[in-house]
Amino acid sequence: MPSPRRVRLLMLAGLATFFFVLFYTSGFDSSHDAELRNSQGFVQKTKQAMGGASPPGEAVLDSQTGQKVGHIPADKDADGNVDEDDREIAAQMQERLKAAEKQAKEKANEKGGMRPDPPRQVIGVGSSADGQKDEEVKRAGTGAESKDTIESKGKEPEESREMRDAALELASILRKAPMIIFSKSYCPFSKRAKGLLLEKYSITPEPHVVELDKHPLTTYLQNQLEKMTGRRTVPNIMVNGVSIGGADDVIALDKDDNLVSKILQLGGGKIEIAERFVTGGSVH
Repeated sequence: MPSPRRVRLLMLAGLATFFFVLFYTSGFDSSHDAELRNSQGFVQKTKQAMGGASPPGEAVLDSQTGQKVGHIPADKDADGNVDEDDREIAAQMQERLKAAEKQAKEKANEKGGMRPDPPRQVIGVGSSADGQKDEEVKRAGTGAESKDTIESKGKEPEESREMRDAALELASILRKAPMIIFSKSYCPFSKRAKGLLLEKYSITPEPHVVELDKHPLTTYLQNQLEKMTGRRTVPNIMVNGVSIGGADDVIALDKDDNLVSKILQLGGGKIEIAERFVTGGSVH
């Protein structure tokens, strides 16, 4: 049987071994738990940095205390679920941000004043530029004419061309006969003049009648007649390019027995005229 002293030594050795094992085991668990908590905290922070990749409804916890410190960024209303309400809130927030940005720009413009666009941006846009080209802007300061200006000067206006055509047409008409009667088919004064000259008298060559209301250059021919004779109205009776007037004029000449002599004088031997219904009427 061991002595009491030996028993006490064995008991002390056993206690020492027990406390040593207990201390070692508890220390390992504590360090393991700390490492595990640190690892979990790192993962959680990584998820948060990546945009809150926690599962829907999962609360954001403090890695050290385990307490809830927030909610998933996508869970805008903090109800624990990422649903249609959260998307609607996010859209509203986006609209508010845009509105705030627009308002800030408007205030900045009001404070700084509106500035015109640089010249190169204005070219070809709006009434201030009206299609100018860079080259034209460069020439504006030197007084040089642009290509478009030169071309526009080389183009004859539409009315000028028609007036030129009317002048040529009038010259052609005057060559058709020694006597020309410019008339309008519906004009009563023209009818009176034509009745006197064509029915009372026999004129050779027969007068050439131009009904201006049926001519495509009516207005321009009348303008040319006004330039040539000072008379724009109808009828306008011309002998060898000289106007003897209208209806009232030829009727007055006929009444004074001066019409035949006037026509013969201006005809220069190119016209023969006689009254139709006078027995033994003379031919001049």
